[in-house]
Amino acid sequence: MSPRRVPKMELNAINDVEDMSTARRTQHELWPLDEIDPKKAKLPCCLVWTPLPVVSWLAPFIGHVGICREDGAILDFAGSNFVNVNDFAFGAVARYLQLDREKQCCFPPNLAGHTCKNGYKHAENGTAVTWDDALLSSSHHFGHKSYNLFTCNCHSFVANCLNRLAYGGSMGWNMINVCALILFKGRWVDSMSIFRSFSPFMLVLCLGVFMAGWPFLIGLLSFSLLLIGWFLLGTYCFKNVLEC
Repeated sequence: MSPRRVPKMELNAINDVEDMSTARRTQHELWPLDEIDPKKAKLPCCLVWTPLPVVSWLAPFIGHVGICREDGAILDFAGSNFVNVNDFAFGAVARYLQLDREKQCCFPPNLAGHTCKNGYKHAENGTAVTWDDALLSSSHHFGHKSYNLFTCNCHSFVANCLNRLAYGGSMGWNMINVCALILFKGRWVDSMSIFRSFSPFMLVLCLGVFMAGWPFLIGLLSFSLLLIGWFLLGTYCFKNVLEC
């Protein structure tokens, strides 16, 4: 007796049910996160930012960034061969942005089970099976890297984490778009954080103009443009320079 042929519409219905079941299972695995509490430095799945001493006094758009695990602990590349865990370097968090875990890449049941559009490229870069697993893999990678403010820094670490997650369906995260993401979409912790971030710059600006006049403003602007130009050229024109 020949096997019964299943109609195409019935097959589509079965596939739809399987897709819904997979989606529910994925959502179930993404357990609810704790509330964000910047005062206790608990910011689940957030990007975090704080001003850098001296550097932020001259260019306030530059700071130190990190990324948080699902339990809210902060990870940041703070020095050569060293990734901080739950001890954010250079002070308390001033600005943060919680990322949507639904925008991360599919987490396969095994390292060869990728079904996302990035496919082999993502598996080659470093497949993660959970959010924290991606951050742990990046931490191991940067645990053998030399820190350099201009070529391999905290932004590089966060970009590496986002690429392992394929966050937003992209594997093109770098220093520039990580910086833009936190600066343009990040939220200030409180008014004191704003004051702490900009008051040194304003003080340097006022003292510089008072003591040196308008040439100081020109020098400060030139310094900022040189920094921006270096990172733009290094990121998009000479990619090998800023790879780490």
